[in-house]
Amino acid sequence: VQLQASGGGLVQPGGSLRLSCVASGSAAGINSMRWYRQAPRKQREWVAEITRNGVTSYADSVKGRFTISGDVLENTVYLQMNRLQPEDTAVYHCTADIRTDRYWGRGTLVTVSS
Repeated sequence: VQLQASGGGLVQPGGSLRLSCVASGSAAGINSMRWYRQAPRKQREWVAEITRNGVTSYADSVKGRFTISGDVLENTVYLQMNRLQPEDTAVYHCTADIRTDRYWGRGTLVTVSS
């Protein structure tokens, strides 16, 4: 399974970005897709999840600002990020859960700076 995330970039505080992630390869049977992020010198942090039934959940740090959407059955997920702050700066990775395995993508860099 290959996961390709895109949409990262440089944005000013208060701005918005939309990340995309597409799973390919042997991607049948994905149960859920997630976004994680890892900031410099910090531990990796779970950001949001969407299940194949469309149920979403968020980390407290992004709730109300970020929205995960997409169609797990179509192997595509998005992360709309609004009101971005410098502390949101990180490499954002998407993942796909198939049975007991979690597959990771390479990630896309989001930098929030003035």
